[in-house]
Formats: sequence, structure tokens, C-alpha cells
Amino acid sequence: MSTKKTVLITGAGSGIGRAMAIEGARRGYALILTGRTVANLEATRDMIGVGDVTLVPGDVTTRDGRAAMVAATGGRLDILINNAGVLAVGHLRDLDDDRLNRVVATNLIAPMAVARDLLPSLEAAQGRVVNVGSVFGDIAYPFFAAYSATKFGLRGFSDALRREMSGRGVGVTYIAPRATQTAAEAEFAALVEPMDMTMDMPARVATQAWDAIEAGKRESFPRGKERLFVKIQRLFPSIIDKAVGAQARDPKTLRALETVSKA
Repeated sequence: MSTKKTVLITGAGSGIGRAMAIEGARRGYALILTGRTVANLEATRDMIGVGDVTLVPGDVTTRDGRAAMVAATGGRLDILINNAGVLAVGHLRDLDDDRLNRVVATNLIAPMAVARDLLPSLEAAQGRVVNVGSVFGDIAYPFFAAYSATKFGLRGFSDALRREMSGRGVGVTYIAPRATQTAAEAEFAALVEPMDMTMDMPARVATQAWDAIEAGKRESFPRGKERLFVKIQRLFPSIIDKAVGAQARDPKTLRALETVSKA
């Protein structure tokens, strides 16, 4: 029987989830990788090479998908990384009900449901829930209104669950990366320059996230100006209102927004 600690990662077929899987394997964890697309999960496994990797194709927004994840743990799980997420970028007026429902279902309802369903396995191992949020979960960005709302919710859920599980042996870590160079970047690439976004590589995000997880931290933010902005946001939100509001009104931003995909 393997003595490795086991981590389950949702959305492991690309981006931050793939990088978290690769870094987790490097650190010696047994991996359960979930995602909607088998080929993408297989590509992640191939990048890892030799390792203890189980693939569980499925959709975190469905009961069947979550049931398959629960079954794969065998009743014991050391770390759950809720990473799966989708973007919704553009003017709020352009986001129809389907897009709003999809971003809320994937980014907020699914992590809560996955954590709920896996709590028995996590309690059995005295494990940890890791929720991958965003700096936008503190600094609400214009044209990312729905996405920011879900990440604010995920941060609140993380705090509430941490307090609910205190004394029961299950820890909670909230990870808040800034903009990251993934396939999803194509949805907002035109806004990176006019909104002065700093982009990180997924591997850097994964390394910092794993450091925070293994240190048992309650939350982790990127090093740099965003960490300072989060502190200002929490203490003096009107300052951030003025700065980010000016970016939103800037003609360069509005011109760039015209090229953002509505898909």
C-alpha cells in the first residue's frame, strides 16, 4: 500500500491545475486528476512521466462527476485542490443568463459541493481543502464582474469552512493568484496592457501555492504590487475605486474591450 499523501486536483487538464499536478508529483504526492476532457488529463499525466497518477474524467458541476471523485479517494484524501474554473469577461450587459449560470456553477457552487462530498475522506486523513481563487476575489475588477463575484464568494466560503472545521482536523487554504499565462488568457489578452496586469507563469503560481499548502497557511497572495493593493483594498477601498475606475474609463481600455471575445 502506498504511503504517499494523496491530492485530488480539479481542472487538472490545463493551466494552473496542470502546473499544480506537475509540482505535486515532483514533491512526491500521489495524484487524482479530474477534468472534463480525457485527452487533456492524459497530456498532464504524460508531462508528469513516472508517478502515481489516477485520472478521473468528469464534470465538477454534476453529481455523477463528483461521485466518481469520491469513489477514487477510497474513503481517504489528504488534500483537495478546488482549481476548476471558467472566465466571464466583458461588459455586464453582454453576459447572458447561460454565461452567468456557468461561471457561478463552476467557480462557486462546484467547489462548495466538491468539498462537502469529500469531507468524510478529508476528515479520515486529517486533510486540507485548498481553494484556488484570485486577486480579483479581493480587488473587484470592472469587466470581470461575474468572475470577481464568484472569487469573492470562494474566499468567503474558505473562511467559513475553516472556522466550521476548526477542531475537526481539516485545514483550509485560500490561494489568490494574479493573472496567469494560460489558454484562458485569450479571453482577456487585449486588456492586459491597458489595465496594467502582471502575468505569471503557471509553474510559478504552482510553486508558491504548494509552499503555502505545505506550510498550512490560511491564504496566499502573489509577491509584488498586487499584495499591497489587496491590503489597501481591505483598509481603504475608495483608493482602489479611484484607481481601477480610472482604468475602466480610459479610452484605451474601452477600445481593447471591443476585441474581447463574447464567446
